[in-house]
Amino acid sequence: GLHGVGASVVNALSSQTIVQVHRDGKIHEIIFERGQTVQKLTVIGETDHTGTTTRFKADSEIFKETTVYEYDILATRIRELAYLNRGISLTIADERIGQERSETFHFEGGIREYVEHINENKEPIHVPIDVMGEKEGITVEIAMQYNAGFSSNIMSFANNINTYEGGTHESGFKTALTRVINDYARKANLIKESDANLTGEDVREGLTAIVSIKHPEPQFEGQTKTKLGNSEVSQITNALFSDGFERFLLENPSVARQVIEKGTMAARARVAAKKAREFTRRKS
Repeated sequence: GLHGVGASVVNALSSQTIVQVHRDGKIHEIIFERGQTVQKLTVIGETDHTGTTTRFKADSEIFKETTVYEYDILATRIRELAYLNRGISLTIADERIGQERSETFHFEGGIREYVEHINENKEPIHVPIDVMGEKEGITVEIAMQYNAGFSSNIMSFANNINTYEGGTHESGFKTALTRVINDYARKANLIKESDANLTGEDVREGLTAIVSIKHPEPQFEGQTKTKLGNSEVSQITNALFSDGFERFLLENPSVARQVIEKGTMAARARVAAKKAREFTRRKS
């Protein structure tokens, strides 16, 4: 994690923690109870593979309310991690007696499939668009798809952490989205010269998007890590997404037209609603 305290906190809050490391042909094991070492690092056997297994049991003396884990909550997070890291396989297994079940998540399409999953009960108007790029050691991956609805759903992540308060990666994406759509619409004569540009609200109507970045030194605002603060990320996300999205629109004019028509309809509705409010105020 960012501050390097995750494992130590889990250890301190567990009645028992057992860590086994398979390395260099041997199995190494260390055991803790309530944060204290009860078995020093010991070689307990041989192995033909590598990897680390950590087992811990939440301390009921600390967690008074419950120490029961909810499978569905954990499975949702494991599924999310599999979407965010395309190509990897993650398995969750519940071995509690009477509750045995397991699932393996693997998505070659990554967040592109995540967008499809979110939109599965909606009416998409085109196939998902995905853009990937890397600059200055920062990896940016964005997938998006418009549906026939009117609300937007933009989810952003930084190093697999859900930044539900947004941040510089999300703002960079939104700025680029609005600019690229307006630029294309002007060049393709899909917006009249006399008409105003589409607003950010217009171009996000009916949009489902995932913005995921990987940063070697993320800076979060607050300990909850719910908002990304790296100033350079906004420009990098903006530039990488702009390049990929512009290319997509040029190569897929029919989809571009659908996206712009969606935005212009939203703009007309916005202007009509404003006029209706002004008329109502004048009457009152």
